[in-house]
Amino acid sequence: MKTLVWEELGPAEREAALARPAQRSDPALQDGVRSIVDQVRDGGWDALAAIAERIDGEAPRPVTVSPIAAEARRTLAAEQVAAIELAAANVRAFHAASRPADIAVETMPGLTVRKLWRAIDRVGLYVPGGRTPLFSTLLMLAIPAQAAGVRELVVITPPRAQGGLDPVVALAAELSGVDTVWTVGGAQGIAALAFGAGPIPRCDKICGPGNAWVAEAKRLVASMAHGPAIDMPAGPSELMVIADDRANPRTVAADLLSQAEHDSAAQVLLATPSQPLLEAIRGQVEQQVATLPRADLARRSLKAARFVLTANLAAAAEVANTYAPEHLSLAVSDPDALLPAIRNAGAVFAGCTASETFGDYLAGSSHVLPTDGAARAWGGISVYSFMKAMSVQTVTPAAAARIAGPAATLARMEGLEAHARSADCRLEPAA
Repeated sequence: MKTLVWEELGPAEREAALARPAQRSDPALQDGVRSIVDQVRDGGWDALAAIAERIDGEAPRPVTVSPIAAEARRTLAAEQVAAIELAAANVRAFHAASRPADIAVETMPGLTVRKLWRAIDRVGLYVPGGRTPLFSTLLMLAIPAQAAGVRELVVITPPRAQGGLDPVVALAAELSGVDTVWTVGGAQGIAALAFGAGPIPRCDKICGPGNAWVAEAKRLVASMAHGPAIDMPAGPSELMVIADDRANPRTVAADLLSQAEHDSAAQVLLATPSQPLLEAIRGQVEQQVATLPRADLARRSLKAARFVLTANLAAAAEVANTYAPEHLSLAVSDPDALLPAIRNAGAVFAGCTASETFGDYLAGSSHVLPTDGAARAWGGISVYSFMKAMSVQTVTPAAAARIAGPAATLARMEGLEAHARSADCRLEPAA
């Protein structure tokens, strides 16, 4: 954990202090991803199955979730099932209320422009696997997609180490309205969603987080001819905390460690104007990390942690805007006073009783958020991620007579005569 005094740093030093790891610039990783994507794109199902058997240990297969979800309900404790159901209900409530409304504006008499929202036809959802089943990510992706009205969801996730689909993931799928999940992961799964492979159909958009291979594969397929759209740039998870002298050092340390335990590349930052608080939080982090089951992982992440001492909370807010964190916790006594100064963050947890953990699981908004500074221009997953807007113009004959001349003039100013004649035609009497 490195301590930095913000006011003592020059521009280059500040940029270096907030730099992200460059893990996806690794040429070997990029070459490996491209090889896998090209093989699946060109070789279809046979190539996908061969790669999956080598990496995942089994060929992709579609798993009907209902019988496995029933197994989960039998084997999980009642409070575990209730917690998942609560999370699903809250996520559904938030996103159902977030659907955008169509609008119509008469920009001048007789000329009406509408914006109509339509769901994307087919979306691929990637649910990470790894050490533990990230069933919460399935809720955070599929429920907003269902609220948006997506016609077809293609859900993939890596198979368990022992093969097949984890029962808790199956339960989350059932609660999200998903009937089938494909057990395939990695760059090969992303390529299958992007270009289709056998019974796995090509998707118009791919959403969901993953490791560096998945993130690079999403970036690559989105850049290729006829490739899909993707939700956002994604990288290692990150949390920044802004704290004032009223914050509880134990709670702030717990928040920082909740992010550090994700993986060794996870990013944690603290910004505070209080030197005594900074030192107290440092002590709590060192004390608490020793008791964590994933202590080794958290310690590797903490090696890159940065504790930033600022002149005041306004300066801390500007550090946050420069860093643009995926998660931003405002552990301050008056978060509403500081919130207007925050411009760049994926999700904000306002006040000492708000917790990133609540957002990760059951507050209602999605935990799939932009990382690597992408929060400067991107938002997290929402119903908007699964919809697109189209404009519709309606023109009365009287309005056409008023605007045809100016439109033709503008077209000729740009040297587009055919455009101008198209406008002029609206002045001619109907045949």
